[in-house]
Amino acid sequence: MHAHDHRDGTRAFAWVTLINLAYTVLEAGYGFATNSLALLSDALHNFGDVLGLGLAWGAAVIAKRPPTERHTYGWRRATLLSPLANALLLVGLSGALAWEAVRRFNAPPQVPGLTVMAVAAIGIAVNLGAAWLMRGGHAHDLNRRGAYLHLIADAAVSLAAVLAGAGIWMIGWSWLDPATALLVAVVVAVGSFGLLRDAFGAAMDAVPRSIDQHMVRDWMLQQPGVSAVHHLHIWALGAGQIAMTAHLVRADVADHDTFIGPISAGLEQRFGITHPTLQIERGNTCERDCEPEKDNPAPLGNSPPLDAPAGHVHAHASTPGVHHPHNHP
Repeated sequence: MHAHDHRDGTRAFAWVTLINLAYTVLEAGYGFATNSLALLSDALHNFGDVLGLGLAWGAAVIAKRPPTERHTYGWRRATLLSPLANALLLVGLSGALAWEAVRRFNAPPQVPGLTVMAVAAIGIAVNLGAAWLMRGGHAHDLNRRGAYLHLIADAAVSLAAVLAGAGIWMIGWSWLDPATALLVAVVVAVGSFGLLRDAFGAAMDAVPRSIDQHMVRDWMLQQPGVSAVHHLHIWALGAGQIAMTAHLVRADVADHDTFIGPISAGLEQRFGITHPTLQIERGNTCERDCEPEKDNPAPLGNSPPLDAPAGHVHAHASTPGVHHPHNHP
């Protein structure tokens, strides 16, 4: 099933990329022929999306490569880096569009409004159809989410171009052409902010926004025999894959094997954490490993050490059917 999802994902990226590339060429041709900044700006925006979709397509293909001795997690992180490049590209394009739109306000050229309407209307159909192809899994896959949001934004931009073409054709308001281009720039910049924030956070191993780290810690503290949780780290491995490491302090050393299974299943069911690695420490409290951490400043269960040294049991929990190497980045 996992491999089938990957094939569907890369096939969707391929179709969406090729469809948008064909429409971009068509729209740019009409934009140059009619001297319409609205069409040219939309075409430039679409071309940026084609590049972004190409990055996302490439990332989806690279992510299928198996783990190696050097890349022990495989290449899934490519699906996190692609949205970051995608968002940066969109921000740059929005600035260029805004500059050209403001420059044209003083002397907006005459453009055929009916042609602008017709070409932009095709863009609405193309982008909504492409977004429909990308709809599956976009809520959990940052790579697909970036592509999906681009296509929805493109449809909105094309709708604005249709309205501008109607105004130019029916009323003769030539200023609508650069005004639409400026609107495109604003829509792209605003729409890219959330993606840029999430993509940068994922690239920096931030806790995914869908997970409350405090809730994860509190839930593990409620598990049988757990007296403290520390060295808790949660980060995204790639599309649909979330990793976690944690040290759990337990006094009972006899049932670690039976303890690991249910807690790992609970982490996946409750929080979507698919790759937990748990280190069990004997005793009733943390010892020297539980000193305050710079990256995790408030560990629970930090109390004076026991007289006897604590032993460690490293337990790795895996999801059935998915290969999870033991190395960590």
